Amino acid sequence: MLAVLSLLLAGAGAGAAQAAPADGPVPPGPVALDNPKFSANVMAPLQVTDWAAFEAELETVAAYGVDAVSVDVWWGDVEGAADNRFDWSYYDRVFDLITSKGLDLAPILSFHQAGGNVGDDYTSLLPSWLWPKYAGVSYHGIQLGPTGLQHQSEQGNYSAESVQGWADQVVTDEYRDFTEAFEQQYGDVYADEVVEVNVSLGPSGELRYPSYNQHDEGTGYPSRGALQAYSPLAVQDLRSQMLHQYGSLEAINRAWGTDLASVQEIGPPVDADAFFAGLDYLDTQYGRDFVDWYNGSLVEHGERVLWTVIGSLGEDFPEADIGYKVPGIHWSMTNPAHPRAAEVTTGLIQTSVDLDSWATGHGYQRVVELANRFDGGPREVVMHFTALEMDDDPVEPAYSLAQTLVGWIGDYAYRAGVELKGENALAGGVASEEGWDNINEAFETWGYLGLTVLRIGDVSSGTGARRYAEFIATYSPDI
Repeated sequence: MLAVLSLLLAGAGAGAAQAAPADGPVPPGPVALDNPKFSANVMAPLQVTDWAAFEAELETVAAYGVDAVSVDVWWGDVEGAADNRFDWSYYDRVFDLITSKGLDLAPILSFHQAGGNVGDDYTSLLPSWLWPKYAGVSYHGIQLGPTGLQHQSEQGNYSAESVQGWADQVVTDEYRDFTEAFEQQYGDVYADEVVEVNVSLGPSGELRYPSYNQHDEGTGYPSRGALQAYSPLAVQDLRSQMLHQYGSLEAINRAWGTDLASVQEIGPPVDADAFFAGLDYLDTQYGRDFVDWYNGSLVEHGERVLWTVIGSLGEDFPEADIGYKVPGIHWSMTNPAHPRAAEVTTGLIQTSVDLDSWATGHGYQRVVELANRFDGGPREVVMHFTALEMDDDPVEPAYSLAQTLVGWIGDYAYRAGVELKGENALAGGVASEEGWDNINEAFETWGYLGLTVLRIGDVSSGTGARRYAEFIATYSPDI
């Protein structure tokens, strides 16, 4: 069983330890200081409706040194009317306004739904033609049907917020077509102004499963969430991977202590509540194998989509890195009933490794090292991590180690040689002095190299504007 106390002790020592033991923290320090790779960005609204206010905000943040504006390029808005019919008129206007103020662009290829998540004030569904287009397709012997591209949860519900990773090879051409259309529209016009292309890898644009989203009941913060591995494609992949790993059903039964009569009996937990309440995900070979597969599937999905985008961009936007976002799933971490369970259901951690160890990234090693799978490729891949503004709250009901988690990720990214940038998770965090103090600590201690603030309106006046201006003046080599 995972030692909750040791989690707390590891987190408590993270901020202060400098002379680290063999498996202690390795605080990188302020690597962003006068670093030419430092970036200070802001997020645009999900959809601009007040153009005059947006223009004024752009002028404000440009004046105190913001570098670029991150803009969601919604798949459902651009290609929603019909397959391979693209409408870029909104983005023509947005990009022109941003660059006219001397700011660069950090577009997000948003292959996910807007609406239904915390802070969403705009709705853009995935293209309506997508689901019926593939309903009649058979993939790996499975007839997809109308929900065949969607995640299916332990509750039996389907999520239409993004395409499940187990269907990547079915829809690769859709991601490629959209990226190539974006490149053809803007590759010449904004060749130098696009400094990073971020890629949506799941709900809210994050590398995760929709484990706490609205298609399920009772799974929101601060619950453990719900597993999302019950679609026919997911179950088939689990069976295939376990057979590949062990070689035979007999070997699987020996490892798991089971008496499965056929491969068809291999599957995700039949009783997910018992799987977590009994700590099977930590203490049994089946549980660790399942979680490893679940986490590995997510990382492999990220790799496939990122390579697709990198290949589709070709040599356009020559200065642009590729970014992916990992959410700070900070709750339920110290819950004695099921420690670290929310991170498991979102797919972010393994449980076959030592979750108390700095050497394993406290379970995050594969998610962080996704960036290194592109070493030697044509683009540098950068990881973004959220929750930089948050405090620890390791008691009921949150059981949160948000600030500790920021340190864990910074430490492991440094060990792995991964370029790491950060974001705030909630807009209110950049309206408080304490939130900015936490952001500063992340940069001073844990090696974060850039900041993207959610959203521009929260740093165009008041505390947010003052503290962001001070932050930029500290780290930017150009200020």
